[in-house]
Amino acid sequence: MRAIPLYRGPHGAPRRLSRLSIDLPPREADTSRVLAVAALAAPFDRDVDAALARIAHHAERAREQGARLLVLPESALGGYVREPGPDEMAPDVPAGLAPDGPEIARLIALAGDLVICAGYSELGPGGLYASAMCVTGDGVLGHQRKVHLPPAERFAYTAGDGFAAFDTPVGRLGMLLCYDKLFPEAARALALDGADVLCSLSAWPVDRMHPARDVRDDPQTRHFDLCDQTRAVENQVFMVSANQTGRWGPLQFLGSAKVVDPGGAVLATTGAEAGLAVAQVDLAAVHEIRLGIDHLADRRPDAYAPPLPAAAVLGFAR
Repeated sequence: MRAIPLYRGPHGAPRRLSRLSIDLPPREADTSRVLAVAALAAPFDRDVDAALARIAHHAERAREQGARLLVLPESALGGYVREPGPDEMAPDVPAGLAPDGPEIARLIALAGDLVICAGYSELGPGGLYASAMCVTGDGVLGHQRKVHLPPAERFAYTAGDGFAAFDTPVGRLGMLLCYDKLFPEAARALALDGADVLCSLSAWPVDRMHPARDVRDDPQTRHFDLCDQTRAVENQVFMVSANQTGRWGPLQFLGSAKVVDPGGAVLATTGAEAGLAVAQVDLAAVHEIRLGIDHLADRRPDAYAPPLPAAAVLGFAR
């Protein structure tokens, strides 16, 4: 189906569009936009050398399955903030890594022909940032700082101040760091900036207060999975979502790495286990689904202004 914009206003009136759907003949696949993508669920700690070795191992496995994009968890280089246990006085904060330092250089070297998105703690001019870097063997493609900091991170990190998509050999990507994906505006900003694929890098644990006996039944697993599917549907994009696994101090990370299509279908998932979720995607599907109904084009930003008094909304004079 294709949607044809039709002019509906009188001559000289502001342009308004509606949509008429018609049947089109089946298109031939654009094989240049068909590729395999991979999301990793795995544990990472303070040992950066071990992390790079683990990344190299999973990068090779991803290549063997035909993947051209590999998304790693948040804090893959250097580990996540370690919250204090019952007998500990203070949290353990990871050391900051320089964006142009040797660790990122080694990540670039092992990436080769893969596009790799990896999380790390960035030593920046404003302090420590929870950040992500996207690289290939040719160098850095994109960089993102976490904007939304949950309570357990606010003492350790400085918040980022925006979202930007970027071009890569596998298409235009945007990155979200963990808690960022709970905020619809974050994913929307990247979609409006042209991202066809949202790469979500997380260190997302099970419920801190009331964890379920089975990770698959945990409330936070439900939240994590719903966010991945909802952000994909809202913005009609692919979501490639990675997460940490295993125990880290008092936390247990829930895994659930996955690939989601623009219609919200989960194409591959690791469930609660460590491993790679690999799926073949056709990036042309982003354009195709928007021919039928286009969520971005049908937005009404003028209606999303700060709330008005109830009387004004109902048209009553005050």
